[in-house]
Amino acid sequence: MKRLYFKYGVMGSSKSAQALMTAFNYTEKGYKVLLAKPSIDTRGQEKDHPMIISRIGLKQPCEVFDKTTNLVEFYNGFDKPEIVIIDEAQFCTKEQIEQLKELSENDVVVLCYGLKTNFKSQLFEGSKRLIELAESIQEIKSVCRCGAKATMNARIVDGYVVTEGDEIQIGGNESYEAMCYHCHKKYQTEKINRE
Repeated sequence: MKRLYFKYGVMGSSKSAQALMTAFNYTEKGYKVLLAKPSIDTRGQEKDHPMIISRIGLKQPCEVFDKTTNLVEFYNGFDKPEIVIIDEAQFCTKEQIEQLKELSENDVVVLCYGLKTNFKSQLFEGSKRLIELAESIQEIKSVCRCGAKATMNARIVDGYVVTEGDEIQIGGNESYEAMCYHCHKKYQTEKINRE
């Protein structure tokens, strides 16, 4: 089962929930699962222990790594998990994705969940490398406020969609909204009613 999977979607498309459900399913079948995320995602800290938390309330403790972590060495620090699940994989470096690919070549199933693009509609470094290397790429679909397919991760500041600023700003529904391209353009000049 030499496979690297990338399951991507916009903000709020259930990526974290699906990662947690996948971890549960594998664990229930007796597989050893390593559930991890990049340390830059500080949401979900509980008593100094990192958690993956979905918007619908599913949560589970996880391991964390930073941009300097070699993920092959990180993996080797555990008792030979057969399944590696990475949430927020867009925050991985190019080299870390290549390390995950190396793990998948050694009969470890590696499932990565994350955003494809940032709020500027540009590929994240980790997502770009996943698209280049993954054997399986699957979109987790979501819907825009207008009913169209959501494809953009809109960053909202003072009621407007913005396209300038730092690439990474950790936040949830208070800072981001999934939109179609039309609404993403429209709300750059028209204030959003988010009530």
